[in-house]
Amino acid sequence: MDPMRTLGTFRELEHLSDRLNRFLTGQRPSNARGQEETMALADWAPAVDVIETDGEFQIRAELPGVEKDGVKLSVEDRILMITGRREQEKEEKGKRYHKVERAYGSFARSFTLPDTVDDQKLTAEFKNGVLTVRLPKSEKARPKSIEVTVT
Repeated sequence: MDPMRTLGTFRELEHLSDRLNRFLTGQRPSNARGQEETMALADWAPAVDVIETDGEFQIRAELPGVEKDGVKLSVEDRILMITGRREQEKEEKGKRYHKVERAYGSFARSFTLPDTVDDQKLTAEFKNGVLTVRLPKSEKARPKSIEVTVT
């Protein structure tokens, strides 16, 4: 048997065991692997864009078919969590689905906030199926231009 394949299998088993233990004990992920964990426990993960300007970061998440009340934002220990749920349409009599490609169920994305972000001033807007989270930079992190005078 290939030793590298065996090592990969053991890592997968270790990862699975770790996930199961955290699930059963109710522990939240606390390391870099934890960000992967959040997505692994969700049914799907929305596509996002992360944009930086001089004054802020923006996170834009595509959430078509999700109601505003179906989205939750939280910040804890400099981790921004976007979670929620998209419900699947109820099957109606006389309708047959031949193909379902859209994901349904719970979703989650997590982002580690840089120290330059003032997480007390976070704002969010939900419009046309797109969630935009604005993360203003603290005043000390914003670039300042200083005019140089010649004497």
